[in-house]
Amino acid sequence: MIILKILGIAAIVVAALFVLTFVVYFFNLDMKLTAALEPLFLKHYDKIKRDRHL
Repeated sequence: MIILKILGIAAIVVAALFVLTFVVYFFNLDMKLTAALEPLFLKHYDKIKRDRHL
């Protein structure tokens, strides 16, 4: 009885994670987030000192 309840909860969690990843994939949310954060990334990487000696 308790094992069945644990398996049911695990199945619900797996299904919810699948739906979440499908929504992220379908609406391309990962690349939209990356595009929104790009100015912050560029500001950070522009500050890094580089060794330009060849």
